[in-house]
Order: sequence, then structure tokens, then C-alpha cells
Amino acid sequence: MDVSTVEKIKNNPAYKELVSKRTSFSIKLSIVMLVAYYAFILVIAFNPSIFGESLSGGVTTIGIPIAIGIIFLAFILTGIYTKRANSEFDNLTNKIKEDLDKEQNNG
Repeated sequence: MDVSTVEKIKNNPAYKELVSKRTSFSIKLSIVMLVAYYAFILVIAFNPSIFGESLSGGVTTIGIPIAIGIIFLAFILTGIYTKRANSEFDNLTNKIKEDLDKEQNNG
């Protein structure tokens, strides 16, 4: 890919929209994951007895399902990102490709 093609892509409004939306969405999902993870770690660090209590009198503590929930949260957030990437972000990428093809065919 030559420099002029890169510049055409960078100047494409759909590319700017794609970068803006993708970055904003990634940051939001990252914040959700980081808050959940660090809240879990901070509770373990400063008040571990909360997660150390037994769920039903057995050996399973409250911390285990919460930790599993955090792992599932990561999977869910990944799925949400993937779904949006495969629809909205791919549509914008295809629009950028079409615009570039039109410019190359006309010029």
C-alpha cells in the first residue's frame, strides 16, 4: 500500500468514524472490565473475610462464584465487542474499501 492510499484512507470520513466509534467502545468495555476486576482485587486485599464466608455452610465461599462471574463478564464483553465489530465496524470498513475502489477506478 503506497503513501497516497494511506492518506486517502486516513482522510475518509468513514475511517474517522470507524476509529472514533471503535476507540470509544473499546474504552467503555475496558473500563467495565477493569472496575469489576480491581473491585474484586481490592476486596480481597482489604477485606478478604467478605469473600471467605461460606455460601451454604460447605467449603464453597462467596468469592468463588464472584470470581467465576468476573471471568464470564470478560467473555460477555468480548462477545459484545465481537458482535458490534462484525456488524457496525465491518460495515464501515466495507464502506471505506468501496470508497477507495471508486477513487482508484475514477482516478
